[in-house]
Amino acid sequence: MPYFAKDVDAAFQGAGTKIGLEIWCVENLSLVPVPKSSHGKLFSGSVYLILNTVLLKDGMLEHDVHYWLGKDANEVESLMVSDKALELDLALGSCTVQYQEKQGQESAKFLSYFKPCIIPCEGVYTSGPERSNRGTYHITLLACKGEHAISVKEVPFSRSSLNHDDVFILDTESKVYLFSGHNSSIQERAKALEVIKYIKEEKHGGKCQVATIEDGKFVGDSDAGEFWSIFGGYAPIPRDSSSFFKKQHDVPFVKLFLITIQGKLCETSSGTFSREMLDREKCYILDCDAEVYVWMGRCTSISERKTSITATEDFLRSQGRSTRSLVMVLTEGSETPKFKSNFVGWPQTDNPKLYEEGKGKVAAIFKQQGYNIKELPEEYCQPLINCRGKLEVWGVNGDHLSIMPSEGDIKLFSGDCHIVKYTYQSSQRDESILYAWLGTASIKEDRVDAISHIINMAKSTKGTPVLAQIFEGKEPDQFFWVTQRLIVLKGGTFTRYINFIQEKGFADNTYSARSSALFRVQGSSLENMQAIQVNMVAGSLNSSYCYILQTEAAVFSWIGSLTLSRDHDLLDRMLELLNPAWQPKSFREGGEPDEFWSALGGKVDYPREKEIRKHIEDPHLFVCNCSEDDFKVKEIFSFTQDDLTTEDVFILDCYTEIYVWLGSQSNVQPNLQTIQFGLKYLEGDILAQGLSLETPLYMVTERHEPEFFTCFFDWDVSKSHMDGNSFERKLALLRGEKKLETPPRNSSRTYSSEYYQSGSRSKSVSSTGMPRSASPSLSGSQLASSTAIAKKLLSEQPVNHSSTVDFHKLESRNPADGADLSLVAENDDDDDANLLKYPYERLTLTSDEPVSDIDLTKREAYLSKAEFLEKFGMTTRAFYALPKWRQNKLKISLNLF
Repeated sequence: MPYFAKDVDAAFQGAGTKIGLEIWCVENLSLVPVPKSSHGKLFSGSVYLILNTVLLKDGMLEHDVHYWLGKDANEVESLMVSDKALELDLALGSCTVQYQEKQGQESAKFLSYFKPCIIPCEGVYTSGPERSNRGTYHITLLACKGEHAISVKEVPFSRSSLNHDDVFILDTESKVYLFSGHNSSIQERAKALEVIKYIKEEKHGGKCQVATIEDGKFVGDSDAGEFWSIFGGYAPIPRDSSSFFKKQHDVPFVKLFLITIQGKLCETSSGTFSREMLDREKCYILDCDAEVYVWMGRCTSISERKTSITATEDFLRSQGRSTRSLVMVLTEGSETPKFKSNFVGWPQTDNPKLYEEGKGKVAAIFKQQGYNIKELPEEYCQPLINCRGKLEVWGVNGDHLSIMPSEGDIKLFSGDCHIVKYTYQSSQRDESILYAWLGTASIKEDRVDAISHIINMAKSTKGTPVLAQIFEGKEPDQFFWVTQRLIVLKGGTFTRYINFIQEKGFADNTYSARSSALFRVQGSSLENMQAIQVNMVAGSLNSSYCYILQTEAAVFSWIGSLTLSRDHDLLDRMLELLNPAWQPKSFREGGEPDEFWSALGGKVDYPREKEIRKHIEDPHLFVCNCSEDDFKVKEIFSFTQDDLTTEDVFILDCYTEIYVWLGSQSNVQPNLQTIQFGLKYLEGDILAQGLSLETPLYMVTERHEPEFFTCFFDWDVSKSHMDGNSFERKLALLRGEKKLETPPRNSSRTYSSEYYQSGSRSKSVSSTGMPRSASPSLSGSQLASSTAIAKKLLSEQPVNHSSTVDFHKLESRNPADGADLSLVAENDDDDDANLLKYPYERLTLTSDEPVSDIDLTKREAYLSKAEFLEKFGMTTRAFYALPKWRQNKLKISLNLF
């Protein structure tokens, strides 16, 4: 901020360094901060500036700026707050997206900050002490619209305000009524119940009755009689009564305008646009009707940017669109995926080193706060399910499936497709995953048959298994954990592949024990390792891996210069698996004999830099609008489990893998069509991530969600097992009922090593003599996620210029050093103080002397305060403040989950 001090309001000092919301209101033409206790309480006579800061998993901070204009706010303050939004963007390095929010027309992203809703108050905001409004209770009528992000507006208290399209809430002193127009959806009615719950708690202290009124149903309903009597008696609602909310329509074309320095608009093009049309020294308007983007080049001045905002508002006002078009302001480099989607071939800027750079930037931010950061720990991927289950493997041979050996190491062929069924115990019932593994050289017909086979197998399998489509080379980590020792070989062994290469006259390169072959060895432990046959040329080498070269004359093991001792252990073990009789000639990179290069066809260049593992992107949830001719998705911001409405189909985009979730009351069945939804999503590349069509694709059904799906939510099993539609479930919860269709799963996790007594993997002991592992033990430096620690520091810690933080030391530091640990901890209010305490060694899943009679879902709660701090590197309060999936990930790394 020192570079822009003359252009930036002093109120923005330190803005954007804390995770979450920061809100200012314009009062007497000055910005005043709004305390947290007043967040979400907006006054229609005021204007507000809202900054939301999120710490992404790549270590970067993401900022969104919103300026909210109350319907009764004066023009001077409205102009002032738009200028202040530009100043705030400048203070944050011109990397924000700015949204103009008008009362009653707020964006879904803005509404997601204030769940379940915002209900603007009359009057203006004052920063003094809040005055209580006691006296006669003011009856209000609210109109509600929206299935996931709900808009609420107060309408005239009159019978004529009611219509057939919206949902209404009538709030009286002793009772709150929900009136559902017969054209409203079940999801909208369910969402309105969340608003009623909020009103009941905030305005009635939790003590009031709730009644639901159905449009058109009157006879024999005492609540309906009361409802209509408040309006002076019943009268039919006219059929042509219109909704209070404007319906957005698709626009056939989009226009691009250049904004001159004088604020004039010059249309440059309509229809097809390219990135090259945007000059970094100019500002533009991209008019998409319902959404209007103002794009500002990096080299434009603050005065030019302010002129552009004014010109945009004048343009919309002249067209009568001031209240229905959402204005978004973007600086070059901060373009949203939706903005980019209007341009043909917008260049991808993904850099494989961004993760490392992001972590460095987080460290730099800490240093600005007075901390001296030495190192941020690596993310370490761990399995989220029990990996001691039963594995079955088949090869796809047309209409038939051929059983394949699944004991010890698993061998798959690139020219074939395979079905891998993994069954495991989760709580007290069996769960299954059916993978369709598609080799890179497999035939299209085999791929189609593989998908059909897993769908048919799912129908005959007890329960409802998760279905997964995965491609060779794009396998998710979960697949490697359940296969444990995987060998992928070139060629194929089934009919279609053999016929194909014969018809094309191709040489058969199918691997055999006498073949010459080059294998890349990879993995993270002896319970998660792979040997992948690659092209037998020097260009296939990579300094980050170890390799095995098999020739007719000899066997060589090549150790890359960037490999670790763990990689060397994997190499030794894989040599035994491939052929215990081999006596390899082993050498490190740089010490290769001539015969090695000769076998590879000569020495050529190959990758010698450290291969950086791609970071895990923050997940995005989309609800699908599915029809035969059309496929549309809409993003759900700040999503929770409650957003998964049983009538809908959702897509959870985790970047490295995609989940299609089917509600039990949706009109879509788990079949090939569901897989097509996922493929259409990948083709559309909604977030402009450059997603591959070979991204792993899962199909998950309601009530059978696996842990590797639920970890992205704060999951309540009892909610997922409730009976009825979305409205009926929310109403039962509001009334304190929890009617379950089936008993919720027992949350205890006792993974018996003798769980399977028959089948291809009858025991959970691997060929190494080691038990199949649910979660391998880790070193101290792998226990905590950099994101979780960073989030804790950024959101809550004051500046301390004398502090030095070494995260690896924090994880292993003696708990007696309480003063140092205070950097990542608060004073601990131990909610589990009355529980008995046990040593860590007795609480782990692999303990030789396990404790009985404890809640197995909260093993960590039985640790002493000192040992909890030592193992987790934070206090219990800090731990339970983390998202549920983060908690589970840390517990898994410590063998406590």
